[in-house]
Amino acid sequence: MKPGIYSGMATRTEFRLDETIALLSRTPAALDALLRGLPATWVQRNEGEGTWNAYDIVGHLANLERTDWMARVRRVLEDGESRPFDRIDRFAQIKEGQNKSLEQRLDEFACLRGENLAELRALNLQPDDFARKGTHPALGPVTLANLLATWAAHDLTHVHQLSRVMAYQNRESVGPWVKFLGVLQCDGHSAAP
Repeated sequence: MKPGIYSGMATRTEFRLDETIALLSRTPAALDALLRGLPATWVQRNEGEGTWNAYDIVGHLANLERTDWMARVRRVLEDGESRPFDRIDRFAQIKEGQNKSLEQRLDEFACLRGENLAELRALNLQPDDFARKGTHPALGPVTLANLLATWAAHDLTHVHQLSRVMAYQNRESVGPWVKFLGVLQCDGHSAAP
């Protein structure tokens, strides 16, 4: 679809917390609806060595709910730029092993996301707060708006990754239709923040 195809749609310039929360609050239910109860073929297979499957993706999202997003929000509000964010372990879900079922990971993600969004709402952030800065260990100064917008974009990155990984399982079976299926043409996703 080409930019500007919808008349009246302007480029977004102002961060909106309510719109961000609207997206963040839906991710757990969307993943649950897509993944819960699926055969192992869909959730345990990946795209090859060194790639993630659905189980890993949900584990990654749950881990970041525990260790990243709200910890960084609090760091911006409490310390500003004086104390950099802690580095995250993007592979913690793999190191923790497979001692949980996919359903347990989905439940954990939903619970943690609910708790984090309740905490975020309770902060009663005002428009001026979104310009407050923190320090990312690799990127340098970032605003609270940057962080919160990234949280939502990160969800969408992994929803995209999930659809790509699952579609990959049928890459041979679709035959000549492969040329019409963009999800099977995609080479990957951007690195997690």
